[in-house]
Amino acid sequence: MTHRVEAKLLPGSHLGHEGCVMTATLFLATVLFWGSGAIVTSLQASASAPELSVAIRMFLVGLGMLGFSIATRKPITIARSDRLWVMMQGILFFGLAFIAFYKATKGIPSGIAALVLSSSSLFAAIASRLLLNLRISRRTTIGIVFGLLGLGIVAAPQIFALHLNPQTVTGFVWAGIAAMATGAGTAIAARNQRRGLPIPVLMGWGALCGSGFGFVWAVVVGTSLTIPVTVGYLAQLAYLAIVASCVTFLMYFTLIEKVGPARAAYALTVVPIVAITISVLFEGLHVDTRLAFGGATILLGNILVLNA
Repeated sequence: MTHRVEAKLLPGSHLGHEGCVMTATLFLATVLFWGSGAIVTSLQASASAPELSVAIRMFLVGLGMLGFSIATRKPITIARSDRLWVMMQGILFFGLAFIAFYKATKGIPSGIAALVLSSSSLFAAIASRLLLNLRISRRTTIGIVFGLLGLGIVAAPQIFALHLNPQTVTGFVWAGIAAMATGAGTAIAARNQRRGLPIPVLMGWGALCGSGFGFVWAVVVGTSLTIPVTVGYLAQLAYLAIVASCVTFLMYFTLIEKVGPARAAYALTVVPIVAITISVLFEGLHVDTRLAFGGATILLGNILVLNA
């Protein structure tokens, strides 16, 4: 399937003008929706407990994706041998990763948090080796080194200034946890997709597992199970659950079908650029030489891993 899709992009392909316009539209919309989701997450994280907001958001995402699967007549049952893996994917990718990212945006600008999160492809490669025993190529290893070096360049000054700005350091730690959880969840998702499980079904059940994880987290830490019933909060929740999750994931998967997973994954390297731009405009983020160089190094590492 991938080889047939990739062949369309070779010289002499027959995508045509309309196909190119549609592909470009899908790419830009995916990048813009995901990139803008970072600052909306930051706004929501400041209004309610992250674990509760994630639990409600993922509950809506799960219902939406399973509803889509039923509407398109896809079976939503999962074999017993795959259920534990789907639950692990849900807890890591849709639960822990999102809660950690919400918490990260409370300590650092949303654009920086998105930049750190973009390194998840590096951790996905490492997790694939540890969990699935997949070989790490030389190019992937070089990409991981570049990515981790970039993270160090961005975060090191804050780490060394721990006694001066503990809130910022905590933000970086949560962003790192989000990246690692996303990477591990992505590796498990690859395993689940190889089993032939439809992506919307995986997303639906995974999101519900992530929702359950969020609710349990909220109960354990004593979070009040109430949310601000305001127009702003509900609008943010709707945007994150519907636009930045259900709609964007479906567009991204359509993009994969059109251009192949390798080229589609380039969207993930552009998302932090959009998020940082928005952060500069609305959060007053200052982009200095260190941040620019560190960010470029992280993105270079991602590109090397994605093309390995």
